[in-house]
Amino acid sequence: MELWHWLEQAVGAFHAWAREYEEYAAHPAMAVDEGACASAFAELTVRLRDSYPFFHPCYAGQMLKPPHPVAVAGYLAAMLVNSNNHALDGGPATSVMEEEAVEQLAAMFGLRTHLGHLTSGGTVANLEALFVARESHPGRGIAVSAEAHYTHARMSHLLGMRVHTVPVDVHGRMDTGALAQLLSTADVGTVVATTGTTALGAVDPLHLIVPLARRHGVRVHVDAAYGGFFTLLADEEAPGASVAGDPWRAIAHCDSVVIDPHKHGLQPYGCGAVLFSDPAVARFYQHDSPYTYFTSQRPHLGEISLECSRSGASAAALWLTLKLLPLTRQGLGAVLAAGRRAALRWAELIDESPVLELYQPPELDIVTYHPRTTPATLSRIGVASNEVMHRGMTAKEDPVYLSVARIGAADFTARHTEVTADSDHTHILRSVLMKPESELYLERLHSTVENLARASIRHA
Repeated sequence: MELWHWLEQAVGAFHAWAREYEEYAAHPAMAVDEGACASAFAELTVRLRDSYPFFHPCYAGQMLKPPHPVAVAGYLAAMLVNSNNHALDGGPATSVMEEEAVEQLAAMFGLRTHLGHLTSGGTVANLEALFVARESHPGRGIAVSAEAHYTHARMSHLLGMRVHTVPVDVHGRMDTGALAQLLSTADVGTVVATTGTTALGAVDPLHLIVPLARRHGVRVHVDAAYGGFFTLLADEEAPGASVAGDPWRAIAHCDSVVIDPHKHGLQPYGCGAVLFSDPAVARFYQHDSPYTYFTSQRPHLGEISLECSRSGASAAALWLTLKLLPLTRQGLGAVLAAGRRAALRWAELIDESPVLELYQPPELDIVTYHPRTTPATLSRIGVASNEVMHRGMTAKEDPVYLSVARIGAADFTARHTEVTADSDHTHILRSVLMKPESELYLERLHSTVENLARASIRHA
């Protein structure tokens, strides 16, 4: 896809549409000097070079990658209109696109009925889900795993809800035995399960959590912000592409789910989504506005949202992307499958490496590992891991960009009993292989990281 061509098409289509209306004079207050604009724009482009190369497979750090050119073109085309999807008054065309895109997300999860909309990201989407959880079970708290995203504690604090942290097993998944004990106290109204934790990529056993929660009359919310699109790979027979299917199928039986198209959905920031299985939760959003919601009797997206102004461009970009890369195994699923295969292959290479060791096997496309140190102590592993990250980022030639994660001593030694816990925590290396190009670049990436590990072990 030639991005230049489609950006020109987007601008041309906007101007052709604008010419259908009466010509008007531009206001002089809006004028800028061309020379000054050239200078400022040149400074902007230079300053942007201080960014990390998220587009390149040598960047294997955080959950960052560029949007698909299709999404960029769709976003620009709608951004020039600058619609606001809060109300049909502000975004009649893009509101319909949002509804159609959200309907496809609901179908992917197997929701028979749904109420949902896009958000500016997973944090706000989870806030809305927890808001509905609070209104559904007033006075009762939420249960989240120790590996759940920190946003749940933050949003619960804003909502005045108690948070109960559930221990995890040796794979970083919610411990259902501990959850059962907690639910017996009747202090929990909603369990928050995570299908793809952001640190380890662990998938909570949702298929076990749902029936357990139902026995106690408890709601289930799924934070699938990172891993939700892996639903497309559940039960696939292709080598390296499949993920355990039971947790993903269980999403269809949950009360709410959050997903971030600006992660694996190839969208620019910010584009999240929240979906509820029961449309009747709309009653919790009821509010009035003296100057909106008057152009149509149809429900407006702002009437089922905590946010007000939201970009219609996000909806248009996602809608266009799903036209070309649909929510199927052969469509968007092929993009995720490449990252999944890369993660599995790298885990094999790390297992065979004399200088690297796998922290735990990857469930999705997040690989966690560390240098092999002598002696094998938490302190030396932490120093060596940080050294690898910094050496890679600052290399004059062939840089590589990784990230680190802080791991508690008990969690680490539960997986690696031979390591001495001489501190209460350590750091390990963490790589998110969410770009499909990582699969083609993997041998080069592994070789570079091995060389960095050798140098870092000597330094540590």
